[in-house]
Amino acid sequence: MAIELNHQEVLTPPTPSATVMVLRDSPDGLEVLLVRRHGDSKVLGGVHVFPGGKLDVLDCQTSDAQLDQTAATLAASLGEAELDAATGAGLYVAALRETFEECGLLLHRELPQHVPGQLRLHLKDGLGFAAAMTQLGLPLQTSTLKPWTRWITPRVPSVSNRRFDVRFFVALAPAGQEVLHDNHEVTETVWLTPESALRQYWSGDLGLVPAQIMSLSQLVRHTSAADVINTASARLPLLVEPEPFVHEGVRTVFYPGDPRHSVKHPVWTAPTRLTFRNNRFEPDGGLAALLG
Repeated sequence: MAIELNHQEVLTPPTPSATVMVLRDSPDGLEVLLVRRHGDSKVLGGVHVFPGGKLDVLDCQTSDAQLDQTAATLAASLGEAELDAATGAGLYVAALRETFEECGLLLHRELPQHVPGQLRLHLKDGLGFAAAMTQLGLPLQTSTLKPWTRWITPRVPSVSNRRFDVRFFVALAPAGQEVLHDNHEVTETVWLTPESALRQYWSGDLGLVPAQIMSLSQLVRHTSAADVINTASARLPLLVEPEPFVHEGVRTVFYPGDPRHSVKHPVWTAPTRLTFRNNRFEPDGGLAALLG
């Protein structure tokens, strides 16, 4: 699909958001869930992304009694000194809520079969996500999520005229639950190995944007879902602030560790720059560089 570059400077602060890379093991290896945003969406319409969305006010009004970890613990796990406890916990709640709303997966261990259907009814009746879980007698299992990265889009975003401050989480796919997209925000769900997703992107069969491209390029270097979870558990989330540069009309986005980026220390083994050419974002070295 065709990607249109954004050239507009955005002066408003980035919107706090959360997204989840839901993982599972398959006969083909590690797989990750991708959802296709509705073509009419104002943000990344028609593009395949990980389930997620903006932080909601209600997400930040969750009490410790509704959580399986304290708000202070959750905020500390994100490694952001300026982050207050309510917002930190709210980002976890937003990740759980958006995953359920967009693809029908409730990240909860040993979940009774009737719960997802009951939860949908409560949400349809206007009850907030956390309140609905409380109504069902269930805590929000934030421990199913592990922080992975934090992406802050620059003042001139590459593919949107909006800025986002997105916390990426990883989580194991819950057993016994079926993916069910909402046909409103999301029109398709697909499980793919990171390598297959990147190959389909390269062939033009899958629309991806830089954050997803680079995240998949990290995942392709892992052999199993447990390997990813263990890696996330052993470190604080990586901070990624892309720095775009335009030379002779060509947009290149630099990442930490690149000689042109203000942060010289690399945060990953994936490529450190993407250039927009052939109507897509490409690293030096092509597809082979993304696949490691």
